[in-house]
Amino acid sequence: MRDSFTLHRALYRRQRAHIARSVEGRTPAFARYEARYRRRTRSYGRTLSLQDALERALNADVVHVGDYHTLPLAQETYLSLVERARRSSRRVVMALECVEARHQPLLDAYLSGRVPSQRFWARLEHASAGALALWPAFRALLEYARQHRVQVVGIDTRAQGPRSLETRDRFAAARIAAVARADDRPHVLVLMGQFHVAPCHLPMAVGRALGRDSGISQQVVYQNCEGIWWALARDGHAGRAEAVELPDGSLCLVNASPVVCQQSFLDHLELAVGEGAAPELTAPGRVKDLARHIAHGMGVRLDGALDALEVVSLADPDLERRLLNRGRFTPREAAALRRHVLSRESAYIPRARMVYLASHSLHHAAEEAAHFVRHCAVGTAMDAPRTHAEAFYARCWEEALAYFGAKLVNPLRRCVDVREWARVFREQQGEQRDVAAFVLAHKASELQSDADLDGLVPTRRSRLLDAVSHALGYLLGDALFAAYDRGDVSRTEVRALFQNPLEAPRELYLTWARRLAARKSRPPLPLDVGQVEGAVRRRH
Repeated sequence: MRDSFTLHRALYRRQRAHIARSVEGRTPAFARYEARYRRRTRSYGRTLSLQDALERALNADVVHVGDYHTLPLAQETYLSLVERARRSSRRVVMALECVEARHQPLLDAYLSGRVPSQRFWARLEHASAGALALWPAFRALLEYARQHRVQVVGIDTRAQGPRSLETRDRFAAARIAAVARADDRPHVLVLMGQFHVAPCHLPMAVGRALGRDSGISQQVVYQNCEGIWWALARDGHAGRAEAVELPDGSLCLVNASPVVCQQSFLDHLELAVGEGAAPELTAPGRVKDLARHIAHGMGVRLDGALDALEVVSLADPDLERRLLNRGRFTPREAAALRRHVLSRESAYIPRARMVYLASHSLHHAAEEAAHFVRHCAVGTAMDAPRTHAEAFYARCWEEALAYFGAKLVNPLRRCVDVREWARVFREQQGEQRDVAAFVLAHKASELQSDADLDGLVPTRRSRLLDAVSHALGYLLGDALFAAYDRGDVSRTEVRALFQNPLEAPRELYLTWARRLAARKSRPPLPLDVGQVEGAVRRRH
């Protein structure tokens, strides 16, 4: 496995141990059920484009979509399949695990408009403590069905005992088969837990319920199987493959890494049990854990620095006092910190050795952990006095290295690329268009030896300067990770960058921007360069 996935693997194992300690009631029957799923999802046959995979999936009469309950992207992907299916003239039925069949009359009344939304959710909550339908992402499925008049069938039931999983499969299969056999042969899209949709579980039970000569076809669509992810990583396809076909004909969509899926579950546990019950899952624990792994990969010694690191978030009731008391800030600096908090953007504050997290996002935590590791590597050089232009390029580098650290955690994270910035420039107005103009003008000019880049640096400390350096840094960090992942850049070189005090950040930026651009085919800027440069001159 390549170096770029070493950190990801370590985080995956650590988080898997956290989950195992936190989840009770794992029976031998459940372990066997899970093992059957894992045996069938440890390898793949060939990679597919997302378009090909979706078309193949929707060619079947019954589509079994695997769900990772705590990952909203899993439900969003299912909903996108429903939307695609509705474009045909065929009636679509959503068969959902998130609603127990005993609530079908209440669900039908809600979908038809006979029961108002507020009353429906209140009655469902009263009748079903902890029901999946009450989670925001699952509520969105039912609200979509109500808005677009799509039939929904609840397919779950309560079951106990060593064969409870098989009992639930048989019950769901009977419900699915009854709908699929309707005279108009509807298109049935099932959403059920990932282990259930393995062909030997729910699909086999549906086949038995339908009978041998039903003529109704089935297709399994997994999402982000861990075994397949690691197989793709081993083969150099992780982060590139959108979907794969398995040897048994099942499909797997790939849009989130195992670490991101796990983290969504850990976030759910943290919210469910409260901060005191699982201290290893809190925001400070997560940031420090990520910092340890990034520091190990980048050859940076943390020593006792982690003990002095403080992590705060919007959930802290005494947030402002904790922020301002950790560093000696001038009134102007304090006002800037307050504005930053209100902007809902995370930050690492070197002087205070503090991370501020604006959300539960794993990306935010990983970026700020990488900023902290950088600070431990270079000390006061991180905030050293510089000329305006040099400070700008130093900030680009800090953003680039933080983004690189976040990509080590989630290699599938997408960066806003030059083509998207071109679309922003064409379609938007105001500050976003100004940011796009500077980014595009800089990218067009940085490979020219005689370019006047001083004119492409925003003229003063401002939101524009922050936004442009942020965007350019992300682009550089994304290109650096891609080169590292390909093996064009060594771990030794990346480690040297993490420990570089940036005494000449502009020269270093241009050297690396040109080197990374030379390693790949560089598409032409998708608009008129003169128009972009004119916008920059007007902004100056």
